[in-house]
Amino acid sequence: MSPCRSAGSIRAHGWSTDDPRLAAAWLGQPGFGRLEFEINVVHDAPAIVGLCETHDVPGLARGPLGTGLLTGAHPAGSVISDEQDFRCKSPEWLNYFRDGRPVPELAETLDAVRHILTSNGRTLAQGALAWLWARSPALIPIPGARIVAQVRENAAAMEQGPLGGPDARDRHAARRA
Repeated sequence: MSPCRSAGSIRAHGWSTDDPRLAAAWLGQPGFGRLEFEINVVHDAPAIVGLCETHDVPGLARGPLGTGLLTGAHPAGSVISDEQDFRCKSPEWLNYFRDGRPVPELAETLDAVRHILTSNGRTLAQGALAWLWARSPALIPIPGARIVAQVRENAAAMEQGPLGGPDARDRHAARRA
């Protein structure tokens, strides 16, 4: 047992990985209680979602808004010109932008599902969060925000709940209860 757990400082720990084999290795270990992994409407992670559901482990959805791609703020062909913005530098882990431009295939995928994500008056960001809730009640999105208005927009997504209507809402509510 870890010193922090034995001292009562923490109840459980988790791990962030996108590798299902490595995630599976932690399941059932004493004190293990969460998996964090990248998942969103253009980057699904069915193997890790399956692990979360099978083992009743919450999945913390890292990158639910695709570093801004899924908010609609950066449409196909646009360029982020702020040299201080990490999306201009294209770090190895960045999957949604290359040199400040949205990855074309992902922007096209977003355009193909835009009408679904924005159904019932949702914004794109709200639809992306609602997709995760509909994808699995085990998922807990952890969206980023730069300004208060984005925090409010993200929080307002909860008002309509998961995509898919009342059945999805009921499954989600049952899981959270």
